[in-house]
This record gives sequence, structure tokens and C-alpha cells, in this order.
Amino acid sequence: MIRRLEHRDAELMLEWMHDKDTRKVFRFPFDQSDLESVTAFIDNSFTDDNRHFAVVNEADEYLGTISLKNISLTDQSAEYAIVVRSRARGTGAAKLATEDILTYAFDTLGLHKVYLNVLEKNERARRFYAKCGFVYEGTSRDAIVLDGKYESLAWYGIINNR
Repeated sequence: MIRRLEHRDAELMLEWMHDKDTRKVFRFPFDQSDLESVTAFIDNSFTDDNRHFAVVNEADEYLGTISLKNISLTDQSAEYAIVVRSRARGTGAAKLATEDILTYAFDTLGLHKVYLNVLEKNERARRFYAKCGFVYEGTSRDAIVLDGKYESLAWYGIINNR
């Protein structure tokens, strides 16, 4: 399930942001985040260009963040992103949240395509995206520098066939 981010989610957001295993697959310095910066992010989490939601369980506990970024009504597309707390992995919450955000993207926003990129070496994430219906579209070799090494990005997309 997904809902709008709220200030009460901030401390649990910091949990994954400061988790070493989670951070190693992201290029952003989340470990530098603090309560003030996360609260500011939440305050600006729902704009014309970006929609960030909380992934929650039946008790409305924050489990992670799922996003549509770089929303283009001209191109009818948006970039998908998700991160969940370690306690939420393997529970099915990420798949349900992905189904919810794709419904939002296609039925509410009227988008044609949702796309993402992921580190090519992140096999676990790549299997998850394929299970959610995203189709591998290609690899951008040596696309970014992470920890002083070039890394390739695998690109995936899903088309609105509703």
C-alpha cells in the first residue's frame, strides 16, 4: 500500500538512509541525511515533477519510499524508484506498492510509460523489476562513477497497456 509521505515517517526514512547495505546500491550520499533534511524532503515530496509516496503495511507503518520522478506530461512518462527498509524485504510490500504506483501512474496521471535504471550488477533488484512487469531495454555502459569505479546501468520500462 502507498500513501503520501508524512513527517512521522522521517525517523524510519533515516533508518534505511544510514543502512550501509542499502546505501551501497545508491549513488547519492544518503548517510549525510539528518532529520532536518529528511523533513524538508517530505515537505517537497509531492510536486508536478515528482511524487514520492510512503510504502506502508496494514498498520500504516512506514516501510520505504516509492517514487515517480521526472514526470513529463508532454512525453507521458516518469521515472520509477523504490527503496524499502531491511525489515520490509521479502514481505511482498514492495511488489504491492509497485502495483499501486503503476496504477496511479497509468490511471490517475494518464502516463504511457514508466522507466527506471538500476546498477547492472544489482541482480536482486533486476529480478524484482522483471517480476513487476518491467522489460529490460538495454545497458548504458560505464554510465556513472560509484566508489571510484565506473558502473553500468540497466534500463527497464513498462508501457501502459490498460
